[in-house]
Amino acid sequence: MSGLNDIHAILFNAHILFSIILGIWSAVMALRGQSISGNFWGAVATITVLALSVLIVGVIMAVSGLRLARTTTYFLYMVWLVVIMPGLFTILRGRDDRSAAVAFSILCFFNATTSISMWQRGLVGPWLMPEA
Repeated sequence: MSGLNDIHAILFNAHILFSIILGIWSAVMALRGQSISGNFWGAVATITVLALSVLIVGVIMAVSGLRLARTTTYFLYMVWLVVIMPGLFTILRGRDDRSAAVAFSILCFFNATTSISMWQRGLVGPWLMPEA
């Protein structure tokens, strides 16, 4: 199961980095007064799939018997990371103006800091077999 721990860690770190990159990208669009491009919407879909991939690996590890100190908290956070980007898109009704870019930038940086906080508090690993 060490392989799954490694895959989970790599995907989770990729999610943090991708969140930061998306935050910078949307902040630059907002500062330039540009509308959100189709490329950005594709990146939003990609980060959602990435978060879902992390969650799926976590579910596989949990079903295999591996646990974290606070598994329930981990799953609550991961569900947040999966639904919030499409949720913001829905709340904004697909707007692509400067305000939407600002909102996505704030959310991306918030997601990155949330993920970093999860990592610092040991909510992402290592996944271990419970003591018998």
